[in-house]
Amino acid sequence: MSSEKFDINTFDPNGVGVQGRLFGMPFSVENAKLVVIPVAWDVTVSFREGTSKGPAAILEASPQLDFYQEDITDAWKLGIALAEFPEKLSALGADLRQKVNPYIEALEEGTTTVDAKENQAVLSEINKGSEKLNDWLYQQSSELLAARKLVATIGGDHSTPLGLIRALAEVHNDFGILHIDAHADLREAYEGFEFSHASIMHNVLQLEEVKSLVQVGIRDFCEDEVKLVEASDGRVVMFTDAQLKKGHFQGISWHQQVTEIVERLPQHVYISFDIDGLDPSLCPNTGTPVAGGLSFNEALYLLEQTVRSGRTIIGFDLSEVGDDPWDANVGARILYRLSNLMGVSQNQLSFNI
Repeated sequence: MSSEKFDINTFDPNGVGVQGRLFGMPFSVENAKLVVIPVAWDVTVSFREGTSKGPAAILEASPQLDFYQEDITDAWKLGIALAEFPEKLSALGADLRQKVNPYIEALEEGTTTVDAKENQAVLSEINKGSEKLNDWLYQQSSELLAARKLVATIGGDHSTPLGLIRALAEVHNDFGILHIDAHADLREAYEGFEFSHASIMHNVLQLEEVKSLVQVGIRDFCEDEVKLVEASDGRVVMFTDAQLKKGHFQGISWHQQVTEIVERLPQHVYISFDIDGLDPSLCPNTGTPVAGGLSFNEALYLLEQTVRSGRTIIGFDLSEVGDDPWDANVGARILYRLSNLMGVSQNQLSFNI
């Protein structure tokens, strides 16, 4: 539907959301303040495919949302629009996914090694394709940031936001990452993939501009990842799900725990939200679900308190949303709240309570 049919001055936020526009809102990439880049890519997911369809599912579910936020005045007026994902990259991702499946299955069956000649060819193709995706997202993000847009991404698997984070590192020379996830994602080239969904935070830490990584809800990680955290000299802080739940059982309030988490963040914060950080009842069709996790409102309270602390959200990603309507509904609501909170932190919106 053409942008001429949408007018912010005549648009009724109490009416029916229009399909085909993110949240059914009257904004295009040109007139939106926040541009969300969809990244339909799940090439390296090792358990369950489908998150490449997450962005489309979120778009379809998003007009179901009501716009009113009880603590943010006229939240919808921030202006949020969804960019386009090139069909060529989507086709490349689908092709690579089919090629990688036999390799992953062989690894899991113990019938191959990453040193075998035929497997090296597959790995090389996957890594080159992933680098191509990263370069595209970096370029798109850089152009939008230069146009003074706020930028976020939705995936796709959790490998996808690296290009955006690289672009932000050229604008901000000192920022931290608040990472909500079931997994630490600190593995180096997991299964041989340089840009694996399980390696995103390892790759991010190669950027010297990232001064701190604060991980929340982690409950599935390996010994090598623990050693990396221990050797980071405080650059990486992990609040495991077991640690947080134990504190709760011992009478420590979620507010107290959130305060401790937020205190570890610098002024500028990038939020990386893997939806499997939530209880899997909220995201049963995510790529790698894990028992435990945050409730919906626990996660939103953490995000809200990050902003109320005076910190500035410079960008964010939401990844691993499954293509089931329920997963998409939850993902759309997280996306809307994240967008509004980023708007408040950037002085584009304001809290009223």
